[in-house]
Amino acid sequence: MSVARRPVGLAEGILNFGGLPKDTFEGKETKYAVLSVPYDLTASYISGMRNGPRAIIEASTHMELYDEELKCEPYEAGIETWPQVESTAVGPEEMIRRVREGVSDILEAGKIPVMLGGEHSITLGLVQALLEKHPKMSVLQLDAHADMRDSYQDTPFNHACVARRISELCPIVQVGIRSLSVEEADFLNSEKKAGKKAKSNISTHYASEVLAGINWDKVARELTDEICITIDLDVFDPSIMPATGTPEPGGLGWYDVLGVLRNVISKKKVVGFDVVELCPLPGNIAPDFLSAKLVYKIMGYMNEGRGKKRR
Repeated sequence: MSVARRPVGLAEGILNFGGLPKDTFEGKETKYAVLSVPYDLTASYISGMRNGPRAIIEASTHMELYDEELKCEPYEAGIETWPQVESTAVGPEEMIRRVREGVSDILEAGKIPVMLGGEHSITLGLVQALLEKHPKMSVLQLDAHADMRDSYQDTPFNHACVARRISELCPIVQVGIRSLSVEEADFLNSEKKAGKKAKSNISTHYASEVLAGINWDKVARELTDEICITIDLDVFDPSIMPATGTPEPGGLGWYDVLGVLRNVISKKKVVGFDVVELCPLPGNIAPDFLSAKLVYKIMGYMNEGRGKKRR
């Protein structure tokens, strides 16, 4: 299937992921719905994540649609770009509600939501909506930060609390963690001790474990059959992903992250995912392009499906 891609900004006011013309899939079913959420109200260090979704979509218009690893063009499964969720200054709880409504609309349309952030607090809205349709779902979180604070800056819905809120709703498996407060460390230790007696909703794998080599089959077993994937881009090392609000040294590389995703997606059914916390840097488009390529890679792995052999 060949497609004549359009420059950015010519899709009737909506930037289309991959530069795909609006009529690319006219009369055909589409698998993915890309939803932008330009929001960064609770950013606690560097702000600018509100510009992340547009930067990702703009970068995607310049990437090749052929995937050399999978030997196919993943976009052929069908990608729609939906109007963005409008931001609010009322507070993060209201923004999460708006995200939940937007994702619910995508699910009602029979599409898989692909959310672009924006700060990480918005993921709670994605998870809430997905759990309504997939009540036994679990979450795979790739992140530098534990995000397990009970409250931060006077709100339990800060981006630093998102994993804690998710853990109250469903199981969550964290990968790549390398920064947390003493409060979070104490909480995770108590959860680990409690997990020896009764199954805990939280499993944390630190970046040092991943870089030393980790049993991905074991990690996959910690997840339920249906999963949501949330990726905070600071899971990557700042040497290749400096464009985040709170970069942390000692992160994962491109192929480290792809290895995690490829392994888990081959074993589980992904019902939705997001890529968040891109804070674009003027004059450096490499992080934008990495983010766009990452989104497209995940779609490609999902198209391959659980249990299918690699070409």
